Amino acid sequence: MSRMENFRRRVGGLAFGGDYNPEQWDREVWREDVRLMREAGVNTVSLGVFAWASLEPEPGTYEFGWMDEIMDLLHENGISVNLATPTAAPPVWLTHLHPEVFPIREDGHPFGFGNRLHYDPSSPIYREYAARITTKLAERYSFHPALAMWHISNEYGPTSYGPAAAAAFRTWLQRRYGTLDRLNEAWTTRFWGQIYTDWEQIDVPHIPRTWMNPTRRLDFKRFTSDALLECYLAERDIVRSFRDDVPVMTNFMRFFRHADYWKWAPEEDAAALDIYPNPADPDSHVSAAFNYDLFRSLKGGQPWMLMEQSSSAVSQWALNVVKEPGRMRLGSLQALSRAADSVMFFQWRASRGGQERFHSAMLPHSGPDSRTFREITDLGREVRRLAPVAGTTSRSEIAIVFDWDGWWGLEEVFGLPRSDFSYTDTVMRHYTPLWERHHAVDVVGHHSPLDGYKVLIVPNAYLIDDAAVARIHEFARNGGTVIMSFFSGVVDADNRVRPDGYPGAFRELIGAKIDEYWPARPHEEFAVTFADGRRATATWWRDDLHLETGKALATYADGLLEGRAAVVENQYGDGRVVYFATLLDQESFDATVAQVVAEAGVRSRFEGVPAHVECTVRGDDAHEYVFLLNHSAEAGASVPLGGEGTDLLTGAAVAGEVRLAPLGAAVVQVARA
Repeated sequence: MSRMENFRRRVGGLAFGGDYNPEQWDREVWREDVRLMREAGVNTVSLGVFAWASLEPEPGTYEFGWMDEIMDLLHENGISVNLATPTAAPPVWLTHLHPEVFPIREDGHPFGFGNRLHYDPSSPIYREYAARITTKLAERYSFHPALAMWHISNEYGPTSYGPAAAAAFRTWLQRRYGTLDRLNEAWTTRFWGQIYTDWEQIDVPHIPRTWMNPTRRLDFKRFTSDALLECYLAERDIVRSFRDDVPVMTNFMRFFRHADYWKWAPEEDAAALDIYPNPADPDSHVSAAFNYDLFRSLKGGQPWMLMEQSSSAVSQWALNVVKEPGRMRLGSLQALSRAADSVMFFQWRASRGGQERFHSAMLPHSGPDSRTFREITDLGREVRRLAPVAGTTSRSEIAIVFDWDGWWGLEEVFGLPRSDFSYTDTVMRHYTPLWERHHAVDVVGHHSPLDGYKVLIVPNAYLIDDAAVARIHEFARNGGTVIMSFFSGVVDADNRVRPDGYPGAFRELIGAKIDEYWPARPHEEFAVTFADGRRATATWWRDDLHLETGKALATYADGLLEGRAAVVENQYGDGRVVYFATLLDQESFDATVAQVVAEAGVRSRFEGVPAHVECTVRGDDAHEYVFLLNHSAEAGASVPLGGEGTDLLTGAAVAGEVRLAPLGAAVVQVARA
């Protein structure tokens, strides 16, 4: 039995709870907390995330008595513990003894004390003290009956530009390139005379007077992700050395640019996510859905862990609006619908002071007689009813590429034809029409296997290595459909422009050569005509494209590129490639993507259901679990089921169709034929 199967069995299916910080409260509060946790249906808490100073108030002096007491109390009440190593918040005594553990910012100034994540991940001193507190915790609690999971540190993210980082960066570069000749070639250092003749000459990329070598900056992003991962691995290996049957994870963040989660996820027993969709953004649930699909995909479709969300308002934006009644429930069910095996919150009890004192909690300042706590308690009952979905996942015939190397290449440098790309906006532009039409979507990196997919979507793959290029060619050659957008295949893994003209890696694939990239001027707009007579507009970007084996699906109807292809299709092997050479208006782009997906033989079983009703399926060999979530607060909806089943939320039998009230939901268990 796997570690995660052990965990699911222990908690009875799905984990429900949140971060618990008893060190912030007097002991008389603890028993009231646990009583209310049981009332709310909490079965799991994350404990000790920021407790380093409480566990080790002075160097080498440990106070575990309070932790012993709370661990025992939680176990006595049937609540499992996801025990954290507290290394995201080094105590002030450590930074006073060793100020060199502070991260140095890009401008050369130290980060300073008073926040969190105030450590240089490359600092040997930080790593030594982190290993020491982790070892002490593992020695004491590895076999405590409350322990169900290890939570390593918290939201890894600091980037340092200090001496320790510089030394570690040089070591990382030596491992990557082997010789200075190879590094100089990869970084194209002959340009502007930047040739290195000794490893000690290489420093971290501080803010330069003007511009910076783009590959040097790219490699520093790669290095930083790896340095953070080394910190995680060191602590993970310590706790595993004491006990090997307990799952170990750390919590990732949505659209986080500084850590390559494709490299991190294989080192965890489950991918885990902290996510705070902004209630003020009416489309935030769509980007949340993408993140949930990403986290399901990071470990090849395995269930993942929702580790943090808010019960209502947060405290990180200029305007922090509440989640209206029903929205917290709907967002929690949305995560479960996309293969989460937990519903966890930050945090259990709202803090009286500190930066996040107005961040909502499961138990808010207004206490148990509050709207939020009543909704939490209702949700806890529903999560228990959904226990059968634990361990199940979903299947898809469509994959969309999301890759950190490509993200860094597109946004971390200056000097592109235009330097205002947003990689995440581009990815969401390609994902949204699929979400609105209820297509299941997996997310892949440049090195993910592509077997079993009918459609591969490649948004702005500006930087891509040769192995990934070959994989995409093979996918199309073997009969797959590739949908690709402009400025793809331009540079190799070393950020060097590929030879033989644009689009470099994908000229043969799209069946066209690009003479120049033509970024649009502000407010510039172009008319586009499709071969079937449809009309569209385009903005922001154009390729000066010359067809070879490809043919035009749409052409420019005006301007200097009038008559040239704006959208191209090309038969490649047994497959088809559709390439967008410009930024079409959203409606035309969405319709074209939907048409190409349909022509590839991919159908949604929920075709015709309004876009505001999210329809997803997860399942196993015996059952499907059909999640139907109405995101509209005004309109109800009816969804054809195409069979009979049981709504797990109510226990009611369902046949034919499911009727949803505004903000309503159903989770229908259907036996597989």
